[in-house]
Amino acid sequence: MTKASQRRAVAAHRRRLAERGLSRYEVRGLEADKELIRSLARRLGAGDAKAARLRTELAEKAAAEPPRRGGILAALRRSPLVGAELGLARETGHGRDSGL
Repeated sequence: MTKASQRRAVAAHRRRLAERGLSRYEVRGLEADKELIRSLARRLGAGDAKAARLRTELAEKAAAEPPRRGGILAALRRSPLVGAELGLARETGHGRDSGL
């Protein structure tokens, strides 16, 4: 259990962050990316023109691309089996007797 003085210190620290427009949050990622994410957060937290430019670039890079039509067809056309003359016809049957 934390002491009252520790809770007050944490609350004061978070209040000072909020006054500067910063907030604390948790993200999940690879251990190898920890320092990269921290440096990005520090850079974006500066709030200057470089941070705004970086924010814009990151938003553009991270934006999801709209789904492209014909993706499955294009993948099938790239298949190494194109032109292999496979016999893929199925026999049509009457099914199984259910026994009822």
